Amino acid sequence: MKDGIEVVWVKVDDGLPVKFYAVGSLDLKVGDEVVVEDMIGELYGVVVKGPKLIDPDREGIPIEEITPVLRIATQEDKGRLKKNKKLEEEAFRFCKERIEARELPMKLVKVKASLDRRRIMFFFTSDRRVDFRALVRDLARKYRTRIEMRQIGIRDEAKMIGGLGPCGQVACCKLFLNKFHSVSVKMAKEQYLMLNPSKISGICGRLMCCLSYEYPIYQELAKEFPKVGEKVKTSTGVEGEVISANIIDRKVIVSLGEGKGQITVPVDEVTPLKGGRQ
Repeated sequence: MKDGIEVVWVKVDDGLPVKFYAVGSLDLKVGDEVVVEDMIGELYGVVVKGPKLIDPDREGIPIEEITPVLRIATQEDKGRLKKNKKLEEEAFRFCKERIEARELPMKLVKVKASLDRRRIMFFFTSDRRVDFRALVRDLARKYRTRIEMRQIGIRDEAKMIGGLGPCGQVACCKLFLNKFHSVSVKMAKEQYLMLNPSKISGICGRLMCCLSYEYPIYQELAKEFPKVGEKVKTSTGVEGEVISANIIDRKVIVSLGEGKGQITVPVDEVTPLKGGRQ
């Protein structure tokens, strides 16, 4: 008997997180197209990782929350998916019209219908609470199924819509990120980046997720560097104050004083002066 539950990770939509589902008796591999049972109904997706045994107790996940892979997708499932795409496009247009007609302070981002059409989810953003009860009645009357409105944040909106980041590449959240991590201005400061919002913000307007990628490395390497504001002496005997650093090139920028300019010196060639921190 296997210890744990065998699961695979399935991507059901570009804008929704990758989740794992119980394999059961199916023989699955990466790349298989499958139908899974989710809380919103049947969903069509692709296996992107696994199979793997997990221990629900160790993961802190109640067994009843682990839903199954129902079957390998059939041609009928593929046909239903194609029809649902048209439904989602039409529902997006209709919902947007009703939002404008009712003058609701919300922005519709995405519509997702379950494969069995038991539920249609409407994702939206808003900077306030929205009374959308009348809108739900409009949608339920039109589509004769369960309607769910889900308010999301602007980072989630960027993940669903996608776009190019400041680097010129597809936004990380759209391309591969499954979960957002905390990002702070401190991360940018300790990587000696310009604190210009246009330089360190992503397409969502928030701090770029990639600021966290190399941050642990910068933290470790920074231990070998004098702090900004610290008085140092170079190997040639010149004294000054550290104003910046290039951790990758292992160099520090030292100010020689007002009107005397600045120099760039390898970090191995500077020595902190006692009591030199201002």
